Amino acid sequence: MHKNLFAIILIFVSIVCGSTMGVLIKIAQFEANIYLAAFYRFLIGFIIIFPYILLTKFSVFKTNNLKTHFVRSILNLPAMFLTFSALMLVPYEKISALNFSVPFIVTILAVIFLKEKIRIYRISALVIGFIGMLIILRPGIITITYGVQMILIASVLWSIIIIITKQLTEDDNSITILTYQYTFMTIFSAVFAIIYWQNLSLYSLIYLALAALVGTISHIALNHAYKLVDVSMTQPFSFFGLIIASFYGYLFFDEKPDLFTWLGAFVIFIGITIITIRETKLNKNLVRKKITTID
Repeated sequence: MHKNLFAIILIFVSIVCGSTMGVLIKIAQFEANIYLAAFYRFLIGFIIIFPYILLTKFSVFKTNNLKTHFVRSILNLPAMFLTFSALMLVPYEKISALNFSVPFIVTILAVIFLKEKIRIYRISALVIGFIGMLIILRPGIITITYGVQMILIASVLWSIIIIITKQLTEDDNSITILTYQYTFMTIFSAVFAIIYWQNLSLYSLIYLALAALVGTISHIALNHAYKLVDVSMTQPFSFFGLIIASFYGYLFFDEKPDLFTWLGAFVIFIGITIITIRETKLNKNLVRKKITTID
């Protein structure tokens, strides 16, 4: 399997797991505050990967980018708090739609800081995805509430984090990146958790444990995808998360997507299909060239 296609699969795995994590966090936050939710999410995530850390005899911590890992985690903290806060203020599929500002910001930042080339079909997929997002949000109708503002600010932070992550993948593997993130985030969030401590029920802890599990899978898959391909190639697929979010919103929170949500989701699906077909064709051409060179 060519790395581009494998990266696409990893991205879809990350999106499904990431959306699932959001639902589990939102359910847990009916009881837990955002600080405890963040703390348990990363503490349990660290516990999940700790056996691997022991297996490597802590060699997973070897890096030449300690300061970069630290800065990435510092940005991750407010981004996480803002996102978790918005979960209780904005319908789930609307949060997902608003987060689609991330692909556009990331694509621009990737050109500026990573010197990536933006192919026309990737731009087309982004534009189509953006049109789908506009159909869902219907600007001028949606109210710019505090929750919406939180998501937009978080989107900028997530975009910067993605660019930093891509830079880290040049030297560090996905597990090293994840280990430093979970280590720093557990420590940082613990400070706030202690200040705003509350006892949680077993059910909330189970939801947070499951959130940590699928969140860990999501991070590993996405970090590995960034190592395989240009970050700008991965961004159009983010729009697929809206379909997952709309389904979850209806299933768990009785948030029924309207006609515009489904119409927008269909337009987004077209954008994803375009880039998938184009990347598949590009992979075949690369394979043919390699075979010709060998012959």
